[in-house]
Amino acid sequence: MKIKIRNLSYDKVATLPERKHHRPVNPNPILKQLILLLSKGELKNVGFECEKHGMERLEKGEPCLVLMNHSSFIDLKIVETIMKDHPLNIICTSDGLVGKEWLMRQVGCIPTNKFVTDVQMVKDMVYALHTLKSSVLMYPEASYSFDGTATPIPDSLGKCVKLLKVPVIMIRTHGAFLRDPLYNNLQVRDVKVTADVTYLFSKEEIEHHSAKQIQEKLRECFSFDYFKEQQEQNIRIKEPFRADYLNRVLYKCASCKKEGHMHGEGTTITCRVCGDKHELTETGFLKNLSGNNTFTHIPDWYDWQRKEVRAGLQDGTYSLDVDVDIYVLKDLKCIYKVGDGHLHHGSSGFYLEGCGGKLQYEQKPKASYSLYADYYWYEIGDMICIGNMKCLYYCFPKDQSLDVVAKTRIATEELYKMKNNF
Repeated sequence: MKIKIRNLSYDKVATLPERKHHRPVNPNPILKQLILLLSKGELKNVGFECEKHGMERLEKGEPCLVLMNHSSFIDLKIVETIMKDHPLNIICTSDGLVGKEWLMRQVGCIPTNKFVTDVQMVKDMVYALHTLKSSVLMYPEASYSFDGTATPIPDSLGKCVKLLKVPVIMIRTHGAFLRDPLYNNLQVRDVKVTADVTYLFSKEEIEHHSAKQIQEKLRECFSFDYFKEQQEQNIRIKEPFRADYLNRVLYKCASCKKEGHMHGEGTTITCRVCGDKHELTETGFLKNLSGNNTFTHIPDWYDWQRKEVRAGLQDGTYSLDVDVDIYVLKDLKCIYKVGDGHLHHGSSGFYLEGCGGKLQYEQKPKASYSLYADYYWYEIGDMICIGNMKCLYYCFPKDQSLDVVAKTRIATEELYKMKNNF
């Protein structure tokens, strides 16, 4: 999938009018049927099945909030199929509407900027649920998992559920991540995909539970480890490219601790400095081929990297300094390529400068609990995005071999926790 891009100077982009707000509309039933038809073939190929738990409690035609974990592109096809008898508005990233705004709004999309405080989005959800009588789909994680475990959900989600005053259901997928993990450059594997659909809260239960209690329940629901699930269920992934680009996730050698020198290709990941080599087995384990006693589980390695980043933040040694190509989202007509610059991230947050000094943007650590960061974004490259509701800055490291995306997202999350004493 690609995105519409236009080269335009930063001066001209800065003068473009701000994006106008549009209220959500009921999804077009003809488009909904088309989506269902287009989804049928892929879901059949993956042997899709779903198991429902307590869904008889949801009354016919009753609007609800649908919360779903975010694993891969197949997610939307799954939820549209499960909710085929319900009109469904979808909270989605604003860049998903670029170049096709009218169509995406007719599908039912409600755009928002990821990891940015958006009061209007909540108002749009209320409008969709209580005026349009449509259900609303939200991916609380907002971003795909890097390592097969849950990404953070916003601390305000429990309060949002209380405010919306509608039943809450959850869709939890199995196999979707293993079939198409983000790091693997859109190379799809042969894996069965299923889902559990669970009625979590009724309106009455929401009224009688505190926001904190609801938040705790949601955190529990959004806790998983897909590599562990693969191992326990002996799911075999035989594709010879399963470790391609795994260095995007495991960017730091567990043996020599050098960063940016890992290389994932075929079925192995290797450190180009010390030569330490691991095989990603068919059942999702890491097997050290160099005789060293290191990690056997990808999420454990990723968690060790998180601890290393936090230690670097605490002792002041963490810093990101990278030259970047800069793209800007100002409206939904296209993404504007405005030039290049330099991105810094440290204990004071982000600082982006570029376009001959005309662009200067600062973002404090408390601005967001996580970071919009992606691999092979719209087939352009690995990307870090910062900004606010008025403008987003998509930063693509000029040296794509640096593998800084995962580390920067980890650092953003840990810095937020530290600044808020978590």
